[in-house]
Amino acid sequence: MLAHSEQVNLTYGDVLGEPGKPIRYVYFPNNGVISLLTLLDGHESVEVGLVGREGMAGIGLFLGIDVSPVQMLVQGSGTATRMKAASFRNEIERNPVLQRELNRYFYAFMAQVAQTAARNRQHLLAKRLARWLLMTHDRVQSDEFRLTQEFLAHMLGVRRVGVSGAARLLQEKKLISYRRGNMIILDRKGLERASCRCYRGVNNIRDRMLDEAVDRSPS
Repeated sequence: MLAHSEQVNLTYGDVLGEPGKPIRYVYFPNNGVISLLTLLDGHESVEVGLVGREGMAGIGLFLGIDVSPVQMLVQGSGTATRMKAASFRNEIERNPVLQRELNRYFYAFMAQVAQTAARNRQHLLAKRLARWLLMTHDRVQSDEFRLTQEFLAHMLGVRRVGVSGAARLLQEKKLISYRRGNMIILDRKGLERASCRCYRGVNNIRDRMLDEAVDRSPS
């Protein structure tokens, strides 16, 4: 696979794919984060999934679909391994190990999407924000990352004033520090307690998938 891949930089705010447009590349993040957004009313958007080092963006190609249903937006800068769509399709056809691992990843991703839909309906905004920050923290592998209120509002599908209030509650509990688009996680354990329970369920699935993949890899 690496012979047909290239290492690329993921820059905060870059759009890697648009809904209704052909998927030109698939991305396997190394330490960056890609948000998958669905458009509402043609102009507003809400996040439906998050992709980090555990998975790939462009999963539609694996399912035989070459048009993206979502916008792929870089939410955390970093690097990724990128493959052209044609090379990826060829690799899928000849590589049963890759097929197996992507089947497992797709299962974990669908669990994340299902829990995201449930939490958007049931949970208070502060809990949703805590969960989202934890998911981002897992993937960027850093206590500090860039995050604007406008971006957060898009991710959570709420107004900026709602994001400001939720972030203020987490700051008052000394769980985070947030100023001028700079987010710092101060108390990871406290943030986990402040999040909804569904974070732990999805996170356990993701961690189990990663551990089992490592166990199956050649020594």
